[in-house]
Amino acid sequence: MSLQKLARELDETARQTAGMLEGITEALDLLAGASLGRDPTVGRAMQMIVTALQGQDRIEQRCHNMALAARQFALLPSNAPDSVYDEIWASLTLDELRVPALSGIAAHQVHGEAELF
Repeated sequence: MSLQKLARELDETARQTAGMLEGITEALDLLAGASLGRDPTVGRAMQMIVTALQGQDRIEQRCHNMALAARQFALLPSNAPDSVYDEIWASLTLDELRVPALSGIAAHQVHGEAELF
């Protein structure tokens, strides 16, 4: 698989994960507007859903970042030094892609609560 094709597939994966959130977001809006939204159990469940949606957002961002890196790698000559590849990784936005020590461990870290919208 060429790096350009890999980049397209990563972008498509990001698009698909974003698309599946529309119904979930609409359901949250309904719950928030209904009297059910005042129930503490429903409120906790809604917060759990929001946290899951934040995880999807990170997956989408990761896919876009990796697609960008793949496109940049595809432009490099075959004899490019490793330092050029390292610079491309270092330019990415998400720390778990940019910082080698964090690569692959983001799912195992405790994340603070962030706003969804």
